[in-house]
Amino acid sequence: MEITKKEPRTNKDQSTSAMGTMQGARRATGIVPMAGASANLVNSAPDPEVPEKKPRRKFTAKYKLRILAEADACTQPGQMGALLRREGLYSSNLTTWRQQREKGILQAMTPKKRGRKRNQPNPLAKRVAQLEKENRRLQQKLKKADLIIEAQKKMSEILGIAQNLDESDESI
Repeated sequence: MEITKKEPRTNKDQSTSAMGTMQGARRATGIVPMAGASANLVNSAPDPEVPEKKPRRKFTAKYKLRILAEADACTQPGQMGALLRREGLYSSNLTTWRQQREKGILQAMTPKKRGRKRNQPNPLAKRVAQLEKENRRLQQKLKKADLIIEAQKKMSEILGIAQNLDESDESI
Protein backbone atom coordinates (compact mmCIF):
# COMPACT_ATOMS: atom_id res chain seq x y z
CA MET A 1 0.00 0.00 0.00
CA GLU A 2 1.24 3.27 -1.02
CA ILE A 3 0.34 6.30 0.87
CA THR A 4 -0.33 9.20 -1.40
CA LYS A 5 0.08 12.67 -0.24
CA LYS A 6 -2.58 15.21 -1.13
CA GLU A 7 -1.25 18.15 -2.95
CA PRO A 8 -2.64 21.60 -2.30
CA ARG A 9 -5.06 22.92 -4.87
CA THR A 10 -3.71 25.08 -7.55
CA ASN A 11 -5.27 27.40 -10.06
CA LYS A 12 -5.42 24.52 -12.50
CA ASP A 13 -8.04 22.74 -10.36
CA GLN A 14 -10.39 25.72 -10.27
CA SER A 15 -12.95 26.00 -13.04
CA THR A 16 -12.93 28.87 -15.45
CA SER A 17 -16.01 30.41 -16.94
CA ALA A 18 -16.63 31.26 -20.54
CA MET A 19 -15.33 34.74 -19.81
CA GLY A 20 -12.06 33.28 -18.65
CA THR A 21 -12.21 34.50 -15.07
CA MET A 22 -11.62 32.36 -12.06
CA GLN A 23 -14.65 31.37 -10.05
CA GLY A 24 -13.29 28.83 -7.62
CA ALA A 25 -15.96 26.69 -5.96
CA ARG A 26 -18.79 28.71 -7.53
CA ARG A 27 -20.74 27.34 -10.41
CA ALA A 28 -19.47 28.61 -13.72
CA THR A 29 -22.31 30.82 -14.93
CA GLY A 30 -20.54 33.02 -17.41
CA ILE A 31 -21.41 36.11 -15.38
CA VAL A 32 -18.48 37.96 -13.98
CA PRO A 33 -19.02 38.82 -10.32
CA MET A 34 -18.85 42.52 -9.46
CA ALA A 35 -15.98 43.65 -7.35
CA GLY A 36 -16.98 44.08 -3.72
CA ALA A 37 -20.10 43.08 -1.79
CA SER A 38 -21.55 46.57 -1.83
CA ALA A 39 -21.94 46.45 -5.61
CA ASN A 40 -24.29 43.46 -5.23
CA LEU A 41 -26.51 45.35 -2.77
CA VAL A 42 -26.83 48.38 -5.03
CA ASN A 43 -27.86 46.34 -8.08
CA SER A 44 -30.14 43.92 -6.20
CA ALA A 45 -33.33 45.96 -6.71
CA PRO A 46 -36.08 43.76 -8.16
CA ASP A 47 -37.13 44.29 -11.74
CA PRO A 48 -40.40 46.26 -11.71
CA GLU A 49 -41.62 44.44 -14.81
CA VAL A 50 -41.64 41.03 -13.12
CA PRO A 51 -44.15 40.41 -10.31
CA GLU A 52 -42.70 38.72 -7.27
CA LYS A 53 -45.51 36.22 -6.87
CA LYS A 54 -48.07 35.18 -9.42
CA PRO A 55 -51.55 36.16 -8.21
CA ARG A 56 -53.94 33.36 -7.32
CA ARG A 57 -56.37 32.61 -10.11
CA LYS A 58 -60.08 32.98 -9.43
CA PHE A 59 -62.50 31.04 -11.58
CA THR A 60 -66.07 32.20 -12.07
CA ALA A 61 -68.95 29.76 -11.83
CA LYS A 62 -69.70 30.36 -15.51
CA TYR A 63 -66.13 29.41 -16.46
CA LYS A 64 -66.21 26.29 -14.26
CA LEU A 65 -69.48 25.12 -15.82
CA ARG A 66 -68.12 25.73 -19.34
CA ILE A 67 -64.95 23.72 -18.63
CA LEU A 68 -66.97 20.90 -17.05
CA ALA A 69 -69.19 20.76 -20.14
CA GLU A 70 -66.10 20.57 -22.35
CA ALA A 71 -64.58 17.89 -20.10
CA ASP A 72 -67.79 15.85 -20.23
CA ALA A 73 -67.68 16.04 -24.03
CA CYS A 74 -64.15 14.57 -24.17
CA THR A 75 -64.48 11.00 -25.45
CA GLN A 76 -61.22 10.33 -27.27
CA PRO A 77 -58.03 9.40 -25.42
CA GLY A 78 -55.87 12.46 -24.85
CA GLN A 79 -58.64 15.02 -25.26
CA MET A 80 -58.99 15.53 -21.52
CA GLY A 81 -55.24 16.07 -21.11
CA ALA A 82 -55.20 18.52 -24.01
CA LEU A 83 -58.07 20.45 -22.42
CA LEU A 84 -56.31 20.60 -19.06
CA ARG A 85 -53.03 21.74 -20.65
CA ARG A 86 -54.78 24.36 -22.78
CA GLU A 87 -56.56 25.84 -19.77
CA GLY A 88 -53.66 25.38 -17.34
CA LEU A 89 -55.73 23.28 -14.95
CA TYR A 90 -55.25 20.12 -12.91
CA SER A 91 -57.50 17.10 -12.80
CA SER A 92 -58.13 17.87 -9.13
CA ASN A 93 -59.77 21.14 -10.24
CA LEU A 94 -62.24 19.16 -12.33
CA THR A 95 -62.92 16.75 -9.48
CA THR A 96 -63.64 19.58 -7.05
CA TRP A 97 -65.80 21.44 -9.57
CA ARG A 98 -67.81 18.29 -10.34
CA GLN A 99 -68.53 17.81 -6.64
CA GLN A 100 -69.59 21.44 -6.39
CA ARG A 101 -71.85 21.02 -9.41
CA GLU A 102 -73.51 17.94 -7.87
CA LYS A 103 -74.13 19.79 -4.61
CA GLY A 104 -75.55 22.78 -6.48
CA ILE A 105 -72.88 25.14 -5.21
CA LEU A 106 -71.94 26.38 -8.69
CA GLN A 107 -75.49 27.52 -9.40
CA ALA A 108 -75.50 29.32 -6.08
CA MET A 109 -72.29 31.13 -7.04
CA THR A 110 -73.77 32.75 -10.13
CA PRO A 111 -73.48 36.51 -9.93
CA LYS A 112 -76.44 38.27 -8.45
CA LYS A 113 -77.87 41.61 -9.52
CA ARG A 114 -76.16 44.47 -7.79
CA GLY A 115 -77.98 47.22 -6.00
CA ARG A 116 -80.99 47.49 -3.80
CA LYS A 117 -83.24 44.48 -3.72
CA ARG A 118 -86.84 44.89 -4.80
CA ASN A 119 -89.38 44.68 -2.03
CA GLN A 120 -91.39 41.52 -2.45
CA PRO A 121 -95.09 42.41 -2.39
CA ASN A 122 -97.04 41.04 0.51
CA PRO A 123 -99.16 38.14 -0.78
CA LEU A 124 -102.15 39.49 1.16
CA ALA A 125 -101.72 43.09 -0.04
CA LYS A 126 -104.00 42.55 -3.04
CA ARG A 127 -106.77 41.14 -0.85
CA VAL A 128 -106.34 43.97 1.69
CA ALA A 129 -106.65 46.59 -1.07
CA GLN A 130 -109.80 44.88 -2.37
CA LEU A 131 -111.38 44.84 1.10
CA GLU A 132 -110.47 48.48 1.75
CA LYS A 133 -112.11 49.49 -1.54
CA GLU A 134 -115.26 47.56 -0.63
CA ASN A 135 -115.25 49.14 2.84
CA ARG A 136 -115.12 52.67 1.37
CA ARG A 137 -117.98 51.82 -1.03
CA LEU A 138 -120.14 50.47 1.80
CA GLN A 139 -119.41 53.50 4.01
CA GLN A 140 -120.56 55.84 1.22
CA LYS A 141 -123.70 53.73 0.78
CA LEU A 142 -124.33 53.94 4.54
CA LYS A 143 -123.98 57.75 4.49
CA LYS A 144 -126.56 57.94 1.68
CA ALA A 145 -128.92 55.69 3.64
CA ASP A 146 -128.48 57.84 6.76
CA LEU A 147 -129.29 60.98 4.75
CA ILE A 148 -132.42 59.34 3.33
CA ILE A 149 -133.54 58.29 6.81
CA GLU A 150 -132.96 61.81 8.17
CA ALA A 151 -134.93 63.28 5.27
CA GLN A 152 -137.80 60.86 5.92
CA LYS A 153 -137.87 61.84 9.62
CA LYS A 154 -138.05 65.52 8.76
CA MET A 155 -140.79 64.91 6.20
CA SER A 156 -142.82 62.95 8.74
CA GLU A 157 -142.44 65.77 11.28
CA ILE A 158 -143.55 68.35 8.75
CA LEU A 159 -146.52 66.28 7.65
CA GLY A 160 -147.36 65.39 11.22
CA ILE A 161 -147.22 61.67 10.71
CA ALA A 162 -146.58 59.90 13.98
CA GLN A 163 -143.74 57.53 14.01
CA ASN A 164 -144.62 54.25 15.56
CA LEU A 165 -141.37 52.48 15.99
CA ASP A 166 -141.18 49.16 17.65
CA GLU A 167 -138.31 48.36 19.93
CA SER A 168 -137.18 45.76 17.45
CA ASP A 169 -136.95 48.38 14.69
CA GLU A 170 -134.74 50.67 16.77
CA SER A 171 -132.21 47.97 17.36
CA ILE A 172 -131.78 47.43 13.65
